[in-house]
Amino acid sequence: MPQPQRREITYTDELLADRTVHRRYSDGRQEWRGTGGGAGGRVVTWRDDRGLVGTDELLGQRIVKRVYGDGRPAVYGREAGYGRTLWSDGVLTVNRTSFGGRLGTVLGAVTAGALVGAALTMPPTFLSPEEEEELRRQAEASASGGGGDAGGDGGYGDWGDGSGDSDDDFG
Repeated sequence: MPQPQRREITYTDELLADRTVHRRYSDGRQEWRGTGGGAGGRVVTWRDDRGLVGTDELLGQRIVKRVYGDGRPAVYGREAGYGRTLWSDGVLTVNRTSFGGRLGTVLGAVTAGALVGAALTMPPTFLSPEEEEELRRQAEASASGGGGDAGGDGGYGDWGDGSGDSDDDFG
């Protein structure tokens, strides 16, 4: 099966007073994100400036499932560290929130250079309900001290001001 054409979209997050996040993408889209209250902080609800709504769920093992409210098929992402998430539709989202000023320019160049030579692992294009449930189960087990999930729980329970190097922002 051919790989989708990869394109990069950067974004920045701004923590709002009501503890939601306003996300601005380099392609002009805007999204408002908040915790969904379910799945132990592993689900984020979102709505965008184009009328779309949905959820992003961190399933486990760094796999994120994006569900659209209009019924279109789910898209899966794989968090790749350093604020990068590669999506099954070929889009690589890169969080530029964490790095500002001269340091951000240097780190952005280093990250971009690393991406040229680094092979990012594509996320699945489809998971069965049983496979999704197994990822959730593994994530719950690791969160309760049963081992280390490579992706960690993260969630948005402790959203900060965008500083730091957290990559658990669900893409």
